[in-house]
Amino acid sequence: MRIPLIAGNWKMNPPTLDEAIGLARAARDAAVEVPGVITVICPPTIWLPDVAGAVGSAGIAIGAQTMHHEESGAFTGETSPLMLAGLASFVILGHSERRQYDGETDEGVGRKVASAVVHGLRPIAAVGERADERRAGRTATVVDRQLRTALAGLDRLAGTGLVVAYEPVWAIGTGDAASADDAQRVASQIRSILREIDAAAADDIPIQYGGSVTAENAAELFAQPDIDGALVGGASLKPVAFAAILRAAGTG
Repeated sequence: MRIPLIAGNWKMNPPTLDEAIGLARAARDAAVEVPGVITVICPPTIWLPDVAGAVGSAGIAIGAQTMHHEESGAFTGETSPLMLAGLASFVILGHSERRQYDGETDEGVGRKVASAVVHGLRPIAAVGERADERRAGRTATVVDRQLRTALAGLDRLAGTGLVVAYEPVWAIGTGDAASADDAQRVASQIRSILREIDAAAADDIPIQYGGSVTAENAAELFAQPDIDGALVGGASLKPVAFAAILRAAGTG
């Protein structure tokens, strides 16, 4: 049985350190109540050291929101995997907002995923189609391309700590989540691709859904056979809502 994995992506929030620590402690307290769920919080890079120190290691893991694939160099504003050592155990890679606003490419995401694995970080590789791609019936094509390229630098999947997040771009922050059936259809496709790449490991890899996940729709999503948790955006900034999502994962 795969262990449910819920990751809260805070994005560029909250604006102050005090708020970040308070939010982290609330998430930690909620996570302690659902020990059967892996709970990850992903604060902005600037808050990583303080948040990691504030919550300790009990009941919660820390993730970064992105990283560079190189260990060091002339990459202004970037964070290397070595810099994340001791601060984060997960890292989100290929989020659609990074692709849209920062020009990340499929190939670049693949380099980051491979680098994360080499440096002992668990990559949360995000894939998902835009609204125009969905309308054109290209969801399966887009997910296939993004996922295969993201994993192209891995010799195997076993032992990598890989997590895959299906995040339809049209659902992120819109309040218009994919239906449970639609999310499961894509998650099943992802699982099939993983089996092609490494049949022995594919059934152990968590697949998350992301995109307007709420306390109200979480249970139905988590009831799907290939959905093992969620990459949560806005609701991760609301302690009561995030706690409810954790409970839904714990009882799914």
